[in-house]
Amino acid sequence: MNPSAEQIEQTLCAAGLVRLPPGVGDRFSLYLDLLVRWNARMNLTSTRSPEELVQRHFVESASAARHLPEGINTLLDFGSGAGFPGIPIALCRPEIRVTLAESQSKKAAFLREAVRSLGLRAEVYGGRVENLPPEQSFDAVILRAVDRMPEALKMAQPRARGVLAVMVAASAAERYAEWMPEFTWRQGLSLGGDSQAILLIGERG
Repeated sequence: MNPSAEQIEQTLCAAGLVRLPPGVGDRFSLYLDLLVRWNARMNLTSTRSPEELVQRHFVESASAARHLPEGINTLLDFGSGAGFPGIPIALCRPEIRVTLAESQSKKAAFLREAVRSLGLRAEVYGGRVENLPPEQSFDAVILRAVDRMPEALKMAQPRARGVLAVMVAASAAERYAEWMPEFTWRQGLSLGGDSQAILLIGERG
């Protein structure tokens, strides 16, 4: 049985996430049900345990949402996959309009169903980020578990008007300042609970 809405909220609060939007536990619960159901038919994520989905993916993504600076109106989730971290950001920061970019058609179909079912202020771009219109940019771009990260960062950089955020293992943090000197990088921010990952936030000078 999947964790209930109350259990999900308790897990998020135990990880230090407070002042969550009203009813967010119910929406996370619906998202979890969708993930588990679709994951049984296709490889959305290698994480199969509902409890681990909550403890790791939900907590890390919601923590990233909390750490993003105020004043962000638009955000691109680069290589969204199963919706992490873009969907939790849309749930926890409803003032941000999120674009979920995912080039794999089956995963993009899942994201569209999730956006519809959860009533999110978000849209899905079913293609590669480099194929977005050249003039399209966002207040912030976030990346998590993206293949070939240095190349992905180069594609993300021109899309980020102000903030470039990366969820990464703490041991890899020093590389990012070298790869993206156009940004001033903050010290890594904890992603809550037992997570070994951190959030790096780079702001254009």
